[in-house]
Amino acid sequence: MSRLFWVSCFSCITSIALGDSNASWSLPQPTFGIDGSPLWNAGAWPPSNVGVPLVPQAADSELTDLLSQFNTSRIQNIIETLTNFGTRHTLSTQTDPTRGIGAARDWIAKEMRALAAPSNGSMVVTTPSYIQPVADRIPFPVNITNIVATIKGYGEPNRAYVVTGHYDSRRLDVMNYTGDAPGSDDNASGVAVVLEMARICATKQPYATMIFAAVAGEEQNLYGSNFLAQSLKNASVDVEANLNNDIVGTGSNEPYDPVNEHTIRLFGAGTNYLTNTSIADVMISIGGENDTPARNLGRFVQEVNEGAVASTDMQVALVYRADRFFRGGDHESFLSAGVSAVRFTEPNEDFRHQHQDPRVQDGTLYGDDIQFVDYDYTARVGRVNLAAMWSIANAPALPINVTFDVIVGEPAADTDTPVEDLLNETQFYWQIQNSSLLQGYELVWRPSSQQQWTHSYYVGMVDQVTVNLSKDNVVFGLRAVGKNGKKSPAVFPLPDPAEYGPY
Repeated sequence: MSRLFWVSCFSCITSIALGDSNASWSLPQPTFGIDGSPLWNAGAWPPSNVGVPLVPQAADSELTDLLSQFNTSRIQNIIETLTNFGTRHTLSTQTDPTRGIGAARDWIAKEMRALAAPSNGSMVVTTPSYIQPVADRIPFPVNITNIVATIKGYGEPNRAYVVTGHYDSRRLDVMNYTGDAPGSDDNASGVAVVLEMARICATKQPYATMIFAAVAGEEQNLYGSNFLAQSLKNASVDVEANLNNDIVGTGSNEPYDPVNEHTIRLFGAGTNYLTNTSIADVMISIGGENDTPARNLGRFVQEVNEGAVASTDMQVALVYRADRFFRGGDHESFLSAGVSAVRFTEPNEDFRHQHQDPRVQDGTLYGDDIQFVDYDYTARVGRVNLAAMWSIANAPALPINVTFDVIVGEPAADTDTPVEDLLNETQFYWQIQNSSLLQGYELVWRPSSQQQWTHSYYVGMVDQVTVNLSKDNVVFGLRAVGKNGKKSPAVFPLPDPAEYGPY
């Protein structure tokens, strides 16, 4: 398939010999996207010999094999089974064996335990719960239960990555917990992604810990995911990322275009979700609004998917928003806990089939039922998730204490400023991590108008580098490179991270 979102288009500029008054130059010829429109905003400036054009990290044979194991029939069975519980409203019955959120909870837990059985104990399934007292959208105390499967990493077990999907559902009236609320797309589809990923990974041994969670209470106010995020934080688990799946059931909604069936939106939050306001202020002041941990996680997902596109048959559309307008999701619980988190959602939602009472009204069919879900599409979304999660869990941890020098490449402070500090260079420093997986570090950069990294420069196992490229003109990031070739998401350099603390 043709792909739209991975664009690195740098045309050659005719070189000019200094002092040659007859030398000529010309603007680069525009390159064109798949729809024929000129990509004039991509540009070919600034010219630089720093690094090489970035090639997406390719899927190795192990990842390709994992992605081939997604089973559309299992996806269908999960979505149909959850739909058939009638309602999964958080306030619905928890004692009826065939209807309500209690029946759904018990079925998911049973499925998770069956999936974990072949792991010989390496995948552990738990059902942490608590009683949520009366609160917003909670008129009476109710049990909130998450179903969580954990595979401990063999190299860094305290570093973790979490994939989530909520299993509760709702009607037009969010407080109506007795009527039918099928929730096939929102969000049995997300649960299907989580369960199928858990099945495929159950017998595998990742370097870092992988957590697969079906959470409750999302529609009432993110109660289950907040409980999970805070529990992990209180246990001092180093959660580096959350991939949240919510409404991932079809790419066929209006306005329809065939490319939508092979596209998944990925929402990445900006600086307003950083828990450290000092860092947020600094990032804004130096033009780093689009390089939050969430957005660099999004770039990572986008790149890894591009390297595995032969298996995923998808493209990732990174959206610079925490979520859709005036909407929210479980990834926000992780963002509030200081974790980098993103949300997967289908390209166009059909609001006739979301948060609706099932009915026919004036000839229009309403309701979130299974007939509006494309199981093949959900399986493709699952492959994108697994490509990202397996890659990140087997890459080194994020670089730490990444900073740039605030003297080099700046105007002179006084007459004693060394002349070498007055060049258009940028100097970076960071702390080398103690990891048996780590091979070295790679600087990545892009023009500020580009969404994705365009160049990479491998610098090795060092803790600093100076490059002949001004930080005024491009955006930089640093990522860790593993001995297995897998790379972490990039970290945006700050003037002095020691002064501000973690993101």
